[in-house]
Amino acid sequence: MATEEIGYRGPTACAAAGITYRQLDYWARTGLVEPSVRPAHGSGTQRLYSFRDVVVLKIVKRFLDTGVSLQNIRSAVQHLRERGFRDLERMTLMSDGATVYECTSPDEVHALLQGGQGIFGIAVGVVWRDVDSALSQLHGERVDTGETLVGHNPADELARRRNRAV
Repeated sequence: MATEEIGYRGPTACAAAGITYRQLDYWARTGLVEPSVRPAHGSGTQRLYSFRDVVVLKIVKRFLDTGVSLQNIRSAVQHLRERGFRDLERMTLMSDGATVYECTSPDEVHALLQGGQGIFGIAVGVVWRDVDSALSQLHGERVDTGETLVGHNPADELARRRNRAV
């Protein structure tokens, strides 16, 4: 099953990203990270987050934990949104605490480090794998039918092959 065919409810997204439901709700209401599969439409509706949404939630959490301002994180997320979240898993996001930079090559990372100030980096591929691993232990939901998928992770190629063989 393709990644786009599965969504994750708020509590699952929180568990995989390491955030509280209160943070998730605030970030969705303020537009920082909105659920791309299904937004909430009034009281009682369930938001549904994509795999990429959960990766972005975890990236936001990591930046907050290192002291990057919410304003700078918003700019970084907006930049990722504008580029369509393409090649996220191959990207390194760097911050000096004031600005967030996208680095797609070791040369770009090296150039930032040459500046002499303290830099914090997030290898998005590592975050991607962490989220992948966490979601493989949690419940997903088929977008088309609403069927609950237990311990299913769309990014797990081996599991997909096993399911096809059965």
